[in-house]
Amino acid sequence: MTANLVEDDASPILPAHIEETVKAIGRVQAQHESEATTLERVMEQLTAAIGRPAFLVWLALAVAAWALGNAFGPRFGYAPIDPPPFSWLQGAISLAALSVTVIILTSQRRADKLAGLRAQLTLELAILGEQKTAKVIELIEQTRRDNPLLNDRVDLEANAMSKPADPEAVLDAIAAAPEAAVEPKP
Repeated sequence: MTANLVEDDASPILPAHIEETVKAIGRVQAQHESEATTLERVMEQLTAAIGRPAFLVWLALAVAAWALGNAFGPRFGYAPIDPPPFSWLQGAISLAALSVTVIILTSQRRADKLAGLRAQLTLELAILGEQKTAKVIELIEQTRRDNPLLNDRVDLEANAMSKPADPEAVLDAIAAAPEAAVEPKP
């Protein structure tokens, strides 16, 4: 039972190629973060703050305080700064909405850049994996043909799968797919 506890507590050992992939993804993330300008970091912090529920509560309280202060201020002897219909408040909210939109778009643009890098890495790994799989199938088929103990037969599917896909041909097929789906069938 003690051996099982030791095995359960031990961290899993990853194969070298998986560790390298994880490190590569970490390097992409670290490089992306290190290339961020101070202004981009500020925008991301603002986006994070704006995206919290507390911001909505704070905003609602600020608008309510402004409206109540200006509506009921005269009852307590204060002149309203922005009497109803609160045109200054409307202008401030419009400016805040525009600012929030720009902040979010700025952060999103940077996040999209990182997502593009990850997608490119994923695509490259998928293509490499497909090429490796094709090579393994080719070697298995070659072993089957060369082994006198196995019946030699033609396997068209294995022959087709042993050839790596041409990425350009795949891209062309993907580009043509929407057109094929739209064309009416005769």
